[in-house]
Formats: sequence, C-alpha cells, structure tokens
Amino acid sequence: MRGRVSEVRVRLRGVTRRRLEHTVRRTTTPAGVARRARAVLLIAAGERYAHVGPRVGMSERYVRMWGRRFLDRGISGLYDKPRPGRPPTFSPVVALHVVKMACEQPDAQGHALCQWDCAELAREMVATGVVTDISRETVRRILASHHLTPWRHHLWLSSKVPRDAAFARQVEAIVDLYTRPLLPGEMVLCLDENTNLHPRSRLCPTRPAQPQRPVRVAHEYKRGGALTLCAAFDTRTGHVYGRTAPRTRQAEFIAFLEDLDQAIPASAHTIHLVMDNLRLHKGALVCAWLADHPRFHGHFPPVHCSWMNQVEQWFSILQRTRLRSADFAAVEHLAARLDAFVAAWNEQAHPFHWTRAAVAKVMARCEGEQAA
Repeated sequence: MRGRVSEVRVRLRGVTRRRLEHTVRRTTTPAGVARRARAVLLIAAGERYAHVGPRVGMSERYVRMWGRRFLDRGISGLYDKPRPGRPPTFSPVVALHVVKMACEQPDAQGHALCQWDCAELAREMVATGVVTDISRETVRRILASHHLTPWRHHLWLSSKVPRDAAFARQVEAIVDLYTRPLLPGEMVLCLDENTNLHPRSRLCPTRPAQPQRPVRVAHEYKRGGALTLCAAFDTRTGHVYGRTAPRTRQAEFIAFLEDLDQAIPASAHTIHLVMDNLRLHKGALVCAWLADHPRFHGHFPPVHCSWMNQVEQWFSILQRTRLRSADFAAVEHLAARLDAFVAAWNEQAHPFHWTRAAVAKVMARCEGEQAA
C-alpha cells in the first residue's frame, strides 16, 4: 500500500521525542491525545500519512490536521481547545447562596438537620424563594467547583495540649524509638489494652459462605460478660505478647508486666515500654513495679496521640480478622480464641514500617489543624 508523501515534514529533537513517548505511555493521558502523539511519532519516523491513519485509528485528513497543529504549537497543540459549553442557567448569585448555606450549620438556621446534602440544599433554595426550581445535581456541581462537601464530617481535636517545642520533642522521641538502630540487648514494646470484648453468643449458629451468599451471622445474641486483652507489640520483630483478664486494673496490668519480665530473656537489659497516658499506666502500683524492675523504661506519646502506639495498628488487624463477627460461646471461649490468634500471628509476625518522615507529618498535621 502506497500513499502520497506529504509536504509537511516533522523533525523531533531528543527532549520533544521523549516527552511525546512519555505522553503515549502515561496511563492518565486522554486516549485522543495519546493517539495524536503516536501519530506524530510515526510521521517523524518517516511513515506516510496514509499509512499512519489506520495504525492510530484516524483518517488521513485528521492525521494531517494534528500534524500541522503540532508544527504550529508543539505538544500543547495536540490537546483539544477549551469549549464554551452550555450557557449557565443560573446567575452567580444563586451559586453564592448555595455556598453560603453549605458553610453554615443547619441547626443555626433553624433546620432539623445535623448536616446538609445536595437534595436538602436544593429544597431549601426553592423554599426560601431564591429560585423557582433547581436540581440536586446542579447544587452538587456548584459545591464541587468550590471544593465543598457539607454532607461529610470527621472528628478533630482542639489543641488542649500546645503544639510547641515540647510536643515536637515528645513526637521525635517516640519516632526515634521506632526508627533508630537498637543497641544489643535493647527492645521497644508498645503496650495497651483492648477493653470490653464481649462474647456475643448468637442464638442461631453462624452459617458459612455459600455460592452467591456471604457468611450469615444471626442478629440476636445473648450477653455473657466482658474481657480485656492486654497486648505488647515488639516494634522490631512484630512478636506480640498477650494476656486476657476479666477486669482492667493496675493489678491485671502488673500481672501482664510480670509475664513480660518472665518471657523476655535476661539478655534484654533495656526494654522501652511505649504506653498511653492513662491512669492505669501511671498509677502508684505500676510506678513502684517499674522502679523495682530497672530494665523496663516507660515512654508516653503526647496526649491525644495514642495512634502513635503501634499496638493500636495490631488491634485494628485483630478487630478486622477475628472480632468483626463476634460469636463465642462464653468468655472462656473468647479468651481461648484470642490466645490462638496471638499464637497464629507470632508464627508469621512482621513489624510495621515507620520512617523519620513521620515526625514532619505529625507536626504538619497539627499545625494545619491549629491554623484551621
């Protein structure tokens, strides 16, 4: 198949060629732009326009058009020109009212709502006489153009504890324990308690998954007491030490510390314990026990930064994989299954990855919340 040679020649420099090849390979490039960039590369390689069209899925006429646009404006000429679109139906005043309402609490305006959504905003715009009719999709587009999502919410904490140099030093100290190379005989354990674990014995047996049916858990259950799981997570190996107890007191916590003292060999002469700022962890009995066992050293993250305790990540795994569908015959059955889960975890234990960038991330987040 022979086609006539075009009078338009495309010659590419090294940088331009690489940019075009990157445009073709990039997954976020629009499909049309990728085809046009590939056509330009074929033209520059000496291919005839009549041959290029079938290879890229365009007619010869369009191959010539985009080739000329590339010669005139470079790679930017391969993109479509902005289109004016449909003229706006509502004036900017309507958008101003939508944004104003979205940035106000419904309760403050006398509405029986906790937060706005697009349908409620559209209904309120009509009720107040701003417009005679407006759809929820129009409200959604207005809010999206202003990056507003009033139907979403997240919890935040006002800075009762100042985010100052002392706070930064505490964060730095905890992250340093997680990231620096440990000396021989040094360990870092993260301790906490998962409280109020209920057996929730189901009145009907839990049914396993079947084709086109998920696992089915009976809605009704009977209560059978509660349990607390004390756990310590080794930040370097991922090994977990666990102990269940019926109550959460200093006596049970000290018993767990005694278990750690017996389980960890004497060669580990320095054991750093990262614990939350609870009365349980700072009680007089616990402090006395730590004083009698000098190889244990307590460390506390800043107040309201319990998520920096790595055992919380492990508790999240426990909740998702073992406790999501609670169905245990009794507290004793629950305790046995928790012990089995800890043993199974330790067979394939792995640590969590923390880096020095965590310090900057924590401080930037705190500064952003204070500014807001």
